[in-house]
Amino acid sequence: MSDKYRDTLAQSHVTTDDAEVAAAVHKICEKAHENMNQEVYRTIFNCIDLTTLNTTDSPRSVADFVDRVNAFDDEHPDLPNVAAICVFPNFAQVVRTVLDVSRVGVACVSGCFPTGQSFIETKIAETSLAVDGGADEIDIVFPVGNYLDGDYEEVCDEIAEQKAAWCDARLKVILETGALKSAKNVRDASILSIYSGADFLKTSTGKGYPGASLEAAYVMCLCIKEYFEKTGTMIGFKAAGGISVTEDAVKYYTLVKEILGEKWLTNEYFRIGASRLANNLLSDILGEETKFF
Repeated sequence: MSDKYRDTLAQSHVTTDDAEVAAAVHKICEKAHENMNQEVYRTIFNCIDLTTLNTTDSPRSVADFVDRVNAFDDEHPDLPNVAAICVFPNFAQVVRTVLDVSRVGVACVSGCFPTGQSFIETKIAETSLAVDGGADEIDIVFPVGNYLDGDYEEVCDEIAEQKAAWCDARLKVILETGALKSAKNVRDASILSIYSGADFLKTSTGKGYPGASLEAAYVMCLCIKEYFEKTGTMIGFKAAGGISVTEDAVKYYTLVKEILGEKWLTNEYFRIGASRLANNLLSDILGEETKFF
């Protein structure tokens, strides 16, 4: 009997050979030095989802965090601000209330982040509260366990149901590529997420598993490219988990540039989730060590 999920996966021409992926990434990253310049640093800075996801977060600490983003506009009016502030869903209203910079979005991890393990009703309720509180971007975790069990219908239904519950917010699906491990799993998870309504593919939670890898990013970007060539729809890409220095950020920028092209190199379609990266990148932009955030 035909299986629409496996039929869709079988139609993909994206490589699943891990050695081939590693070789391609190495070749592309040899070009990264061409992008080590001020213009690229500013672009990447403008693509950062500035993130605080700590047990110690509180309304006061999050408000102070947001105030630094407000202050950045005043103290560095010649530089682009970050793309969004990313917090737990219970702080969406705090960010929305304190944030004065209209160009900066409000993003929330949700759906029982970082594991995604709970009832679908709980996930939807949590995200609905985040959206009601002012979030315009939602980062949810791909149902890795169901995927590894081969239950693709459950995987796609869960993503589609969460997407339908808050259609006005942009949906980023976190693949948790460190748990998926292989190029084939990353490819198949990317395709299932895209066809279920993902607006963005995101690499990792940064919690509990290896974070972003260039190899996973390469496969994800190829899937995004393949989908665009079939449908004309642009899906965004977000690297997250352990990216803290400028050189590494430039490598992800280079991958996106070489695979997807210049039109993806804005914060509409390219993001890097980071906390430490912002200060390191800003230091390279200003030419002196800076700890602004």
